[in-house]
Amino acid sequence: MKITEVRIFTRDNSDDKVKAYVSVTFEDAFVVRDLKILEGVNGLLVVMPSRRMHISCSECGYKNRYKSRFCNQCGKNIEKVSQQIPVSRKEEYRDIAHPINTEMRNYMQGAIIKAYEEHIKHSGNADKADMEEIS
Repeated sequence: MKITEVRIFTRDNSDDKVKAYVSVTFEDAFVVRDLKILEGVNGLLVVMPSRRMHISCSECGYKNRYKSRFCNQCGKNIEKVSQQIPVSRKEEYRDIAHPINTEMRNYMQGAIIKAYEEHIKHSGNADKADMEEIS
């Protein structure tokens, strides 16, 4: 599967760990949005799009965050229910889309980081979206 386009949307705040948001197009036919480029301990890394997981209230069915103690809709105590589901910080979020194998992850990360570095080198303007064709 070939990456045909990488769009980089840089962030204004240089102190933030999130350096840019990314959209990746595969074979001019499928797009994945909201990937993030983060400044990690060992350099830049690409994070897949994710969403926060929820737990439903047994009383009204409202979707609350996993670690909520009370329902945001009806006020029922849901602490006992949420304590039954052990959730670490990593388990609180789930990837929406992600590569299945290391080869694809490395291919995507390499192409995205390359496009980001070229964007920074050529633009210098953090507000502008840049499109890079990947061969």
